[in-house]
Amino acid sequence: MQCAIAVTLTTNAWLLLLYTLPSGRSSARVGIWRKLKKSGALPVNTSAHLLPNRPDLLEKFQWLAQEIRHAKGDATLAFVGEVDGIGDAGLIRRFDQVRTEDYAEIAAAAKEIISRRGDAPDEAIQAEIEKLRVRFGDVLRTDFFGCPAAATTAQLIELAAADPAAPGKVLPVLSPDHFTGKTWLTRPRPAIDRIGSAWLILRHIDAGARFVFARDPADHPDALPYDMTGVEFGHQVDDCTFETLLKRFDLKATGLAKLGEMIHDADLDDGKFQTVEAFGLDWVFKGWAASGIPDDEILARGLICFDGLHQSLTDHS
Repeated sequence: MQCAIAVTLTTNAWLLLLYTLPSGRSSARVGIWRKLKKSGALPVNTSAHLLPNRPDLLEKFQWLAQEIRHAKGDATLAFVGEVDGIGDAGLIRRFDQVRTEDYAEIAAAAKEIISRRGDAPDEAIQAEIEKLRVRFGDVLRTDFFGCPAAATTAQLIELAAADPAAPGKVLPVLSPDHFTGKTWLTRPRPAIDRIGSAWLILRHIDAGARFVFARDPADHPDALPYDMTGVEFGHQVDDCTFETLLKRFDLKATGLAKLGEMIHDADLDDGKFQTVEAFGLDWVFKGWAASGIPDDEILARGLICFDGLHQSLTDHS
């Protein structure tokens, strides 16, 4: 029995694997399901799965189709542009929803480790953290569209791994005079910390700043990256990026510290300051991103939101 591969005449963004297996092949069915899950394929129904159209992912589906054939099943691999009338944006949202759930499980485990750090031997804690890193790497390899939850989850893992007894590294205070007219780079689909940090940069550090969006700082080598893993202006120890900028530039204007607490709680969701005000803003920002609003427009709208929130904090100080 041959695996049928259907290809349309136009280039399409998605690979769709349709398959059936004979009854009584439960072990083969479970094996295929596990491999589909590991590949990051999005289930459309019990016998149809979707992946982005990439050569490496095409090869995975081709191997799976061959395995289905060996198990006496049928497999059809199609190149498609949409599924049930759902376009690219809708399908990307579905992929991100699944990855968000995956990251949430890892983030919850990291928070649990943070909550009891010191209660178990260092070796036991480190073993748990290494397992989390492996799980995170597995999810990251299937994160085809840069789910926003990835960065926060990575930061929580590193926070769990940090030695709570080690003194924090004191970084030098910077002068805004040396940061005028700069281009600042951050990840696409900005949410609470990236938008709040952009507001802080524009209003208190670099009034002439411009912003670009990319997943790799190498795409804009002359830009200053912020709120990205491993960069200077990012999460430091248990500070979100907004808090890092406050400390690095010694910013103490009215309302900024409180704003930092709100952003911290919404971004890291660790309950450190017991604030709730910024959670609603974060949901709005993520909703705009999910609806396909361009990054520049999300940022522009978000800046207005932060202007209003900061004004309210100033009026009630």
